[in-house]
Amino acid sequence: MNRFRSPLPRRRALRTGALALTGALALAACGSSDSEGSGSSGGTHTVKTAMGDVKVKEHPERVVVLDTAELDSAISLGVKPVGATHVEASKGFLDYLPKDELGGIKDVGEMMNPNMEAIAALEPDLILTSKIRHAAKYDQLKAIAPTVMTETTGYPWKENFQVHADALGKRAEAKKVVADYTAHTKKVTAAIGGPAKARQTEVNVIRFIEGADIRLYGDQSYIATILKDVGLGRAPISAKAKDGFSYDLSPEKIDLADTDVIFRSTYGDPKKAKQTQTVGSGLWKNMRAVKSGNVHTVDDELWIQGIGYTAADKILDQLQADLTKTKTKTE
Repeated sequence: MNRFRSPLPRRRALRTGALALTGALALAACGSSDSEGSGSSGGTHTVKTAMGDVKVKEHPERVVVLDTAELDSAISLGVKPVGATHVEASKGFLDYLPKDELGGIKDVGEMMNPNMEAIAALEPDLILTSKIRHAAKYDQLKAIAPTVMTETTGYPWKENFQVHADALGKRAEAKKVVADYTAHTKKVTAAIGGPAKARQTEVNVIRFIEGADIRLYGDQSYIATILKDVGLGRAPISAKAKDGFSYDLSPEKIDLADTDVIFRSTYGDPKKAKQTQTVGSGLWKNMRAVKSGNVHTVDDELWIQGIGYTAADKILDQLQADLTKTKTKTE
């Protein structure tokens, strides 16, 4: 089940040449070694994945990541990939990631259409992605290097992070990342008035999407897990989300999203995403969150596309800043 649905259609077919196939097959001989003591990394270990057990170097040194969550996981764990894909609607890698940690990473194509030749040319010893994204390309990818796939992306991001950490040989580092996140959520909860105050503050997150309906995120989404960890309340409409993921709205029904606080982002052109007509309407202007000044515009790349602990840390900072303002306005 896809918990992170891309709003744009998949258009381009994968093009691979004889060079890519030859290179991939040559690299497969290196990636499939069963030697436990060869190489500077100190051998291999087995990782449980959505595609079965995969043997990986104990400490991979040349990692390629094929989605934003995997890139966030690597950066969070102090690993700089040699290659990464970009999101279709963006230019380059996601802006919220530290620029000094992105320098030198090779762009290997659009996320749903990675360039196999470019990946093979990097001679990776590990590829990270998910089954929901690249199951159809698994055989090609594993011929290049050991490929670790989680089942999906988005909602199970914490479980996926542990798989990424295992594959990267960063299990100890992962414990610290999780502990820091937990401490940060408690800090935010305290800053906005404690658990009781957090529960009383109902929050919705909506996304204006080019070429699609307005999306209101349900409880089984990445951003909802962060709201839950802070202890924030959710408006009843969020429980009506299809498959728990999202509830689609037209501009004519935007008032269904009204609640104490709204965070909104935009993917693509604001006019084509119906943002312009929606926020200019009387229906929008009469919503209580709008009237009270409790609608906050947030970065789509950070809040929706990022998916990981580095993104979550920045989102928590924004939640604290915006919700402490909300506390002042409502008390």
